[in-house]
Amino acid sequence: MQTLEQTSRRNFMKIAAAASGGLFLGFNWTNSTALPVVVDAKSIAAGNINFNSYLSIGTDNIITIVSPNPEIGQGIKTAFPMVVAEELDADWKQVKTVQGNLDTGIFERQVTGGSGAVPHSWERLRKAGATARHLLVEAAAAKWNVPAAELTTENGEVLHKTSGKSATYGELAEAASKLTAPTEVKLKNEKDFKLIGQSVRNVDNHNIATGKPLFGLDFYKEGMLFALIQRPKAFGLKLKSVDSAAAKAMPGIVDVVTFENSVAVVGKSTWQVKKAKDALKIEYEKAAELESTADHNRIFSQLMDNGEATVRRKDGDVEAAFKSAAKVIKAEYQCPFLPHSPLEPMNFFAHVREDGVELVGPTQTPERARTEVAKITGIAPEKITVEITRQGGGFGRRLSADFVIEAAHVSKLVKAPVKVVWTREDDMTGGTYRPAVRYRFEAALDKSGTLIGYKLRGVGMNSGNSTREDNFPSGSVDNLLIDSVEHKSPITTGPWRAPITNFLAYAEQSFLDEVAEAAGKDPVAFRLELLEKAKKSPVNAVKYDVDRMIAVVKMAAEKSNWGKKKGVYQGFSVYFSHRSYVAQVGEIVMQKGKPVLKNVIAAVDCGIVINQSGSLQQVRGGVVDGLGHAMYGNMTFKDGAPDQTNFNGFRLIRMNEIPEVDVHFVNNGISPTGLGEPALPPAGAAMANAFYKATKQRLRNQPFVNEEAFKGIS
Repeated sequence: MQTLEQTSRRNFMKIAAAASGGLFLGFNWTNSTALPVVVDAKSIAAGNINFNSYLSIGTDNIITIVSPNPEIGQGIKTAFPMVVAEELDADWKQVKTVQGNLDTGIFERQVTGGSGAVPHSWERLRKAGATARHLLVEAAAAKWNVPAAELTTENGEVLHKTSGKSATYGELAEAASKLTAPTEVKLKNEKDFKLIGQSVRNVDNHNIATGKPLFGLDFYKEGMLFALIQRPKAFGLKLKSVDSAAAKAMPGIVDVVTFENSVAVVGKSTWQVKKAKDALKIEYEKAAELESTADHNRIFSQLMDNGEATVRRKDGDVEAAFKSAAKVIKAEYQCPFLPHSPLEPMNFFAHVREDGVELVGPTQTPERARTEVAKITGIAPEKITVEITRQGGGFGRRLSADFVIEAAHVSKLVKAPVKVVWTREDDMTGGTYRPAVRYRFEAALDKSGTLIGYKLRGVGMNSGNSTREDNFPSGSVDNLLIDSVEHKSPITTGPWRAPITNFLAYAEQSFLDEVAEAAGKDPVAFRLELLEKAKKSPVNAVKYDVDRMIAVVKMAAEKSNWGKKKGVYQGFSVYFSHRSYVAQVGEIVMQKGKPVLKNVIAAVDCGIVINQSGSLQQVRGGVVDGLGHAMYGNMTFKDGAPDQTNFNGFRLIRMNEIPEVDVHFVNNGISPTGLGEPALPPAGAAMANAFYKATKQRLRNQPFVNEEAFKGIS
């Protein structure tokens, strides 16, 4: 038997293959250097000269650019440096990018969430690169005794074409760093961009493919202990008693400790700790109602009709409009709770000492992690360091800090460095879920098919405001009422990719198709009619850009050849979220008597596209994520406990079920807006509306696989 100890993932594969007698191809993984998981942005490399918080230039001409925001697969560690390198006129082949640690003194908004990183940092990043470029030019001008206006920059060099002189950035870096930085710098005209807008491979691709330790689960520090935590097995239970004698007696176990409502088993390896955790004898008692999915359905019905609603927006005389209507359309839509299910389960390292705290791991909100740990340890935030690893997915789950807090609690109790690791079952049953929501829509049409009244009520489970009252079609309907009702549930919820809009867009866009059909109008023409109304005679505030939405509607219709394909059933959807606009057309064909989704055409307005490659993957990933969860995603409960505990019970979309996704970007030259989330919300409705065209059956609830109309299709 071979012992595997602190080896790489690839070495694990090699040993496993040898042990089982399986085939192992002759790659020499053992020669791959194990790089540090985290690089400190303040001491990037010896000999480097720092120009500002975002970049340094070495005498070897290597330009190191720091990406301060956490990387969770959205490509920020590539996109941020591209923006800096563009204004710097750097040679991308000489650029090295590193993940910055938490430093509120030099960085702002070190958060990955809300698709807000690029919109927030776009101008800051450009100025960082432009400032360094200005200093390098000034240094060259002084060295050659020529006017700075005569100099140009290109591929990491300053050039004086008149004399033929040139110097690399590395040669000029020391002199340039001693100059006073200007308060204002001139930025490039977008038409002069050479790097931005190109396709650039993710800077971590090679390290990911070769198994370098980039992720939180890879992190290891000599002498650290491992901990697994037993949380209540149902939402609404609290800890009553713990018998840990058997667990403590098992090999490799250092301690068993309790804190808040949890029991932590601490030991020398995750496997030893897991076995000991299974040996715990724990009693719980009821602290709140133990809700089941059947209870949620009953609560939805009660609150929809009798709940105390909070009015979110009211325009005109809604009741009068419905009384005078020639036709009224009404429909309800419902979605379940959903786990985030990132590929990498939650984990975090903490070392709580008397003089400070060291935190290392995957978090979307490093400042929140530090703040929460400061509260429980009583240690000042400035004495707490947070190093950010790359993250194997987040989708909003790592906006929470519960797993960081757990690591700090355990480290403080056992007085040692500890890494808390969640199993997949922990991740799926003890997490924070996408809230379950039910919507009721009502529309009033006059004799000509004009939408004269619109109502939306949302009932959510711990969702806060389950509507987006100022999104389309608000502003385009004379008489409109949007309200919401909240149910407080013991089931914990939190942001899930494109919070609220991930289902609201599906429900709204499916309903608008029903209204268009009742009005006898083409779905695309109907939406354009509403948008023209919002543009020419808006009703109160219009808080979305009508022209940008019209543009993606028309582009999607054009690129899909809307309504003109024989044997293809098309469904339309458009949505605004996170400052961006996405329209999608789903295309279904009948194969052996069954509807099959073959294509999705997406038109996207996210402003200037920084990295074509990364942006395409963001849109395609969002579409697939939206479709997969709309079709299959389901989390049900029995007496407060989740029924689905691992991927054998939680259905995900499969490779052979993924359609072709054809992406088109609007080129309008405006500053970048969000992209990590906006492609997800419209996806489900594009498919559902196409499904109706093909089958004449509506899909009003998610997951589709539970709908009668969808039975037998998958």
